[in-house]
Amino acid sequence: MFWALASDAIDTRGFEFEHVLKDIQTLNEWALEGRLEVTALSLHAYPFVQDHYVLLPHGASMGSGYGPIVVAREPVPLEQLGSLEIAVPGRMTTAFLVLRMAIGDFRYRVVPFDEIIGEVVAGRADAGLLIHEGQLTYESEGLAKLLDLGEWWLLETGLPLPLGVNAARRDLGDDVLRELSAVLADSIRAGLSHRQDALRYAMQYGRGLDDRLTDRFIGMYVNELTEDYGDEGRKAVRELLERAEAIGVYDQPVRVEFVD
Repeated sequence: MFWALASDAIDTRGFEFEHVLKDIQTLNEWALEGRLEVTALSLHAYPFVQDHYVLLPHGASMGSGYGPIVVAREPVPLEQLGSLEIAVPGRMTTAFLVLRMAIGDFRYRVVPFDEIIGEVVAGRADAGLLIHEGQLTYESEGLAKLLDLGEWWLLETGLPLPLGVNAARRDLGDDVLRELSAVLADSIRAGLSHRQDALRYAMQYGRGLDDRLTDRFIGMYVNELTEDYGDEGRKAVRELLERAEAIGVYDQPVRVEFVD
């Protein structure tokens, strides 16, 4: 999504961008402090920072019928999941929220996302909640899939599952937000239309994935819903956050607002 910005392939309209690469849990925590003007964050985290950030209408990680998965060393019946200790990538991740919706309260331990497979393989965790490329590599580690949250969500709602979002700080002002949003949208469109160039750029951050798996993973989460949420994507965002409100996740009403 950001290849075009990093390589000066588009007109940035006077903006200067510094690329900050951090895991999603760190970005969620930074958003609570309002540290970055523009940030990726978990949709689950957005209501906690909605007074300071507004959603951008593009840049979402959203898949239909697939999403974060729960894995274990051996198959386990779904009804027994709540009795296991599950290694999770962070309490503010959307994956954690949707797992709560799917199975209710469960025992968990927060583990960096790229260490979860190792914890499960070593027997230090009964199961693990995988985000990022672990969704494609778990079988090579001898693990079994117990639950696909994107599949569960689609069966529940008929909607794609929104996971990550992009947001910008409200104090930039409406005019700057609109112009900034347009530049970021241009970058996403450029990446989709110059896929091989953008793919080579993304390979730097693939954490050992080969070309085939990197291309497959990017195709899962950088797609037409990334370019623009559309009516379906916005409906999915509202549905997820309304369900989260209904189970008492947030202390204040959720306001879903996008940059125009």
